[in-house]
Amino acid sequence: MKKQILLFVILISGLTANAQWFTKEAVQNHQSVDKKPLSWGYYIGFNNLDFKFDYKTPVKDIITEKSAGFNVGLIGNARITDHIDVRLEPGLVISTRTLFFDESYFDGIPEEDIKNSDFMREVKSTYVYIPLLLKLSTTRINNFRPFILAGLSTALNLSSNQDNPEDNSSGNYRTKKNVSFYEVGFGIDFYLSYFKFTPSIRGVFATTNELVPDIDPNSPWTGNIESQQTRGIFINFTFQ
Repeated sequence: MKKQILLFVILISGLTANAQWFTKEAVQNHQSVDKKPLSWGYYIGFNNLDFKFDYKTPVKDIITEKSAGFNVGLIGNARITDHIDVRLEPGLVISTRTLFFDESYFDGIPEEDIKNSDFMREVKSTYVYIPLLLKLSTTRINNFRPFILAGLSTALNLSSNQDNPEDNSSGNYRTKKNVSFYEVGFGIDFYLSYFKFTPSIRGVFATTNELVPDIDPNSPWTGNIESQQTRGIFINFTFQ
């Protein structure tokens, strides 16, 4: 994901370095686009999601191996004032995380009863993601306009195996279907010749404990976990 963040920074730097964004003589594109009471668009992007674990007793952390995921969705924007908008951005967020458990988690279990696969669990997530965001924008400067945003989100994990009766003893690491988030971020609206292009970056933080514990309260995989919550970064590119 570091490569995606670097790409985001280079893109912003390249666009803002163009003299037309700053010169007083620049022709302003789409002067009325932000005056519409309602506007629409779509976005595509990347995500890098992690898990934050809280433990009942101190132990060596569960290691989360992250991989770049994919975001896609629609945008509905309602103008409140010249500097305040409310946005609904329903979309699909796809992510895969792999958990690695230390050998100490299996203390007291006979070695012959432990397989190499027990030290690893793959957690796939496909969220139907619905955020409601408040966007606060600066005054437009020629053809660009920075903003910050914050809001709350709800998500339905289509990859959840919450109702699976088989748990980690059968190799199934279970997570909940319904998850709530809050998120904060920033971006820049660029008013191009034919459309408004907006790169943005935001942090997302789950408020829901997503773990479905194993049936055995002393399970080496879930017995010592107090809570498990998603956190991560979204990089989105919006077209309106």
